[in-house]
Amino acid sequence: MSSPKKKSKKTTVLTPNARMVLEKRYLKKDADGNPIETPADLFRRVADTIARADLKFDPNADAGKTARMFEDLMMHLHFLPNSPTLMNAGRRLGQLAACFVLPIEDSMESIFETLKHTAIIHKTGGGTGFSFSKIRPQNDMVLSTAGISSGPISFMTVFDVATETVKQGGTRRGANMGILRVDHPDVEAFVTAKNDLSRLNNFNISVALTREFMEALEQDAPFELVNPRSEKPVASVPAKRIFDAIVDSAWRTGDPGVLFIDRINEDNPIPHLGAVEATNPCGEQPLLPYESCTLGSINLTKMVTGGKIRFDRLKKTVHAAVHFLDNVVEVNRYPLSQIEKMSMGTRKIGLGVMGFADMLILLGIPYDSEEAVSTAETVMAFIQAESRKASGALGKKRGNFPYYAGSRFDGPDTPHMRNATTTTIAPTGTLSIIAGTSSGIEPLFAVAHERHVLDGKTLYEIHPLFIQTAKKEGFYSDALVREIVASGSIHSLDSVPETVKQLFKTSHDIAPEWHVRIQAAFQKYTDNAVSKTVNFPQNATREDVNALYRLAYRSGCKGVTLYRYGSRARQVLNIGTRKVESVQVAPRPRPERTYGITQRITTGCGKLYVTINSDDTGMCEVFAQMGKTGGCASSQIEAAGRLISLALRSGVKVEAIAKQLIGIRCPSPAWQNGKIVLSCPDAIAQVLKAVTHANLEAGDTMLGVCPDCGGVMTHQEGCLVCHACGFSKCS
Repeated sequence: MSSPKKKSKKTTVLTPNARMVLEKRYLKKDADGNPIETPADLFRRVADTIARADLKFDPNADAGKTARMFEDLMMHLHFLPNSPTLMNAGRRLGQLAACFVLPIEDSMESIFETLKHTAIIHKTGGGTGFSFSKIRPQNDMVLSTAGISSGPISFMTVFDVATETVKQGGTRRGANMGILRVDHPDVEAFVTAKNDLSRLNNFNISVALTREFMEALEQDAPFELVNPRSEKPVASVPAKRIFDAIVDSAWRTGDPGVLFIDRINEDNPIPHLGAVEATNPCGEQPLLPYESCTLGSINLTKMVTGGKIRFDRLKKTVHAAVHFLDNVVEVNRYPLSQIEKMSMGTRKIGLGVMGFADMLILLGIPYDSEEAVSTAETVMAFIQAESRKASGALGKKRGNFPYYAGSRFDGPDTPHMRNATTTTIAPTGTLSIIAGTSSGIEPLFAVAHERHVLDGKTLYEIHPLFIQTAKKEGFYSDALVREIVASGSIHSLDSVPETVKQLFKTSHDIAPEWHVRIQAAFQKYTDNAVSKTVNFPQNATREDVNALYRLAYRSGCKGVTLYRYGSRARQVLNIGTRKVESVQVAPRPRPERTYGITQRITTGCGKLYVTINSDDTGMCEVFAQMGKTGGCASSQIEAAGRLISLALRSGVKVEAIAKQLIGIRCPSPAWQNGKIVLSCPDAIAQVLKAVTHANLEAGDTMLGVCPDCGGVMTHQEGCLVCHACGFSKCS
């Protein structure tokens, strides 16, 4: 094998955004933070490290040949492994898995042992999933102390605080998935736990819905809640009441998601080891306690030539990717011995896809069409079949996964199987930026979006396939580009043909039912589960959400996550049914951690630096500072910032604040980028309006600003992500 220290002579075609992401997050750096390897060096480092696993099974194997195959796979952007593998392969940490599930039993010892393990995992950059369903409900008896239990939600808060503490020093943020069964007595409190947007910000939460519950819901019947300590029913409540609470909270905030837990366990390949109770943070990887997920994604845009799918290339890529991921299982340095034992015992891998929306465009197929559903099924059925063939061939050569005996594969039809699972549709936010393609199986995020670069400048990027199509169809012009940048959409432009508008629909242009149908099409041929966010318009009703959940269940999905446009823009004030003569508005508390952007703007008094910080609810504070000015001007600017911050946290709309400030004049106006700046208050208003406009252009409202690049944070693939730089709140 070639030395990993030798510079690679191979090159790959990367977008400027992809290079920026690689330099910021993935490439090795010196003590001053400067990259000391190129993207080609990174791919070679990863390929060499992963290929060495071949020698464990055959000392005479040509690991150099395998390394070249893996390197070509990544260099041509046909396949990329998950981020921890790209970051850590061949480096000191060596932790290559993205996510883990840990057990929580009904005892202080178990809870805090798991908390310790969680901190260890988060320190290595992994995410964690838990089921809190075994913890006795709030106010239940505690025999050892003759006291009462504080319940699962109180312990979730402990995990949340610990995650917040650990992630302060990490390069990847730890994230959690908290799950509670629908028959737990505390389920209704759990469902509403994140309606207060200041709580559990390091958790995604999902309710595990059972078949028994769904049947009770269908029949409008009562449903029994069971104390997990005694395993006896403690209450009978209308199933509809619980379901309506789930629907209401999801409509308000996007949380909780739902998991159809019995369907997940029907597909559990190793039931002899136990039932699945939890998933990873984005919900696509059901795992047993102490299992980890080894994931990677095929770039579907590279599987299309001349408007047709290249199944020969796809087959070759699938087999190489399964080989790669099985090697990752082998060389990974696991954070806990229990995780190493389970991960090596089941050898689960999850091969998924990215670039599905772009693939459809290349094929001339609208996302919301029967042909798109058929294409999804065809492509994923092929990937699943070939991945199992590849795993079978590896099993014959290297041996079956150790827990094969007693598994669903144990039989004459599948005498060899190296991996208990082979397919997962995982989020690909950052990977898709590196690959220069659309994320996972999501629709397009936008036809045009902005990217913040050095010195406060903003660049606008138009989807390359749209430019290609516009030039081919003869309607491309510089004026068209300016129109798209100004409007953020192509659907109001008369110069764009209707057929092109249909082809380039974005996530908020797609009806929720089509989101579910595409998810179900991929789920049909996926071993694990599918990461997907169903987008709703702001005017969607609770009845729409209710119907969507039922459709997802009927369609065969294993879970569903939704987000209603703008639902986190404001916190609904609940005052019950009594008549209230007046409501006294109080500002929400300032969170411990916010994310912000600083904009420099020229005023007649000098350069003003305006910082706008956001939390999960939206903008929450504004600071402004003049370069070298002190005295009265500085104190007035500080006072303005304090009052604006107070108004923001009290629910006053940004537009209303900006309207009061815009146009205020001082004796010394100034010009910046062709715009007049009348005063310091006018400057602050201009920055407020610009950030708000950026949020609206991106198809989301006031979700906050990316802490890394100042881009817009949006809901996608079950998480809060930035499309400009790949930052994800879930990793």
